[in-house]
Amino acid sequence: MEQYQIYLVEDEENLAEVLKTYLQKEGWQVTVFTNGHDAMQAVNDEPHLWVLDIMLPGRDGYQVLKAIKQRADTPVIFISARDQDLDRVLGLEMGSDDYLAKPFLPQELIIRAKKLLNRVYGTSVLEVNNMLLSGYNIDPVSRVIVDKENEDEVIEMTTKEMDVTLLLISEIGKAFSREFILKKVWDRKYIGSARAVDDVVRRVRKKMPRLHVETLYGYGYRVLRS
Repeated sequence: MEQYQIYLVEDEENLAEVLKTYLQKEGWQVTVFTNGHDAMQAVNDEPHLWVLDIMLPGRDGYQVLKAIKQRADTPVIFISARDQDLDRVLGLEMGSDDYLAKPFLPQELIIRAKKLLNRVYGTSVLEVNNMLLSGYNIDPVSRVIVDKENEDEVIEMTTKEMDVTLLLISEIGKAFSREFILKKVWDRKYIGSARAVDDVVRRVRKKMPRLHVETLYGYGYRVLRS
């Protein structure tokens, strides 16, 4: 079961709770935002998928969508009860990947989300067994990393930081090119610089200083056993 991180932005609290329940039944981690302002504060978190209502207090969905796509090409499903044709066109023009008109069945959202996640991410990079490496207990199922040498401190990781870490440790000693890491972890439509990988690796090294991440200049990275 894929451990995807879903960000759901919906101001109707009852609907948000129902959708959250259905998404969690798929084994996905779900974070709910009930206004546009809070969602804007989270655009740098890099979840696997946003489910985004258009009509929101604080900031509307269009503003949130613009901020998401400026940061990364994370897939977005737009939902709205307004002028359906207009919202669909505007949303797609701004970069949304799919659209649902209210009212809709929760099962329809699940079907759309599964298809989109599979298209964007394909084979999961999370097929890694629980392991203890360099004093860090790494659990890919719960997506939790615990520093066993620092009073069992839980290390807070963004989605991209966790996915890159899990990919690198999936085969200790194997060299992964920046381009391969981008293909496996980022949206396959991503057209930004491969330096995005360098930025994530830099953050991982800062958070996990004992993890031996070796740079292969001009190529990529590999993790070695300390």
